[in-house]
Amino acid sequence: NAMLIWCLKPLSGLEYLETLLNRSLTVNPMVDEPEDQRRDPFAAEDPATDLSHEEKDAYTWGMLCHLSALTLLLGIPFGNILGPLVVWLMKRHDYEFVETQGKASLNFEISITLYYLIAAASILFLIGLLILPLLFILHIVLVVVASVKASNGESYQYPLTIKFIQ
Repeated sequence: NAMLIWCLKPLSGLEYLETLLNRSLTVNPMVDEPEDQRRDPFAAEDPATDLSHEEKDAYTWGMLCHLSALTLLLGIPFGNILGPLVVWLMKRHDYEFVETQGKASLNFEISITLYYLIAAASILFLIGLLILPLLFILHIVLVVVASVKASNGESYQYPLTIKFIQ
C-alpha cells in the first residue's frame, strides 16, 4: 500500500519513510497484543519440546549410529557394520539412547549383510538379479527412516532383523 501511495503521489523521502514506519508499527502483532499475551516469535511452539543439551547430544549420536551405516556407499568394505559399531562403542556408556539405537542398527546391518550374501548366491538362479537391487533400496530407505526417527528422539526398531546383540 505504501509503495502504491508513493507511486501515485509524490512524497519526499522523509514522508515515504514515515509512512513505512507507521504502517509497520500498526501491523506488528507484538504491539497490538497486551503485554501479558505477547510471545517470543523465536521461542519453541511447545515448551515441552525444549530439550536439554544432553538430550540433543544423545539424539544426534543415536542418529549417527544409523547414518554411519551409509559408509558402505563410500566403498568401505563392511562399512555398514563398522560405522555403527564405532559410534556405538564410543558413546554407548554415555547415553542410554545410543545404547539401544546402536544395538538396533548393528543387528539390522549384520542381518542385511546376510541377506545380501544370500541374494548374491541366488544370482545363480537368476532371482538374485531382482532381489539385490530391491534389497539395496530397502536398506537405504530404512536407514534414512531410522536416522530421522532417532534425530527426533524416537526409538526405532528395524523390520526383518535378527537379534545378534541383545
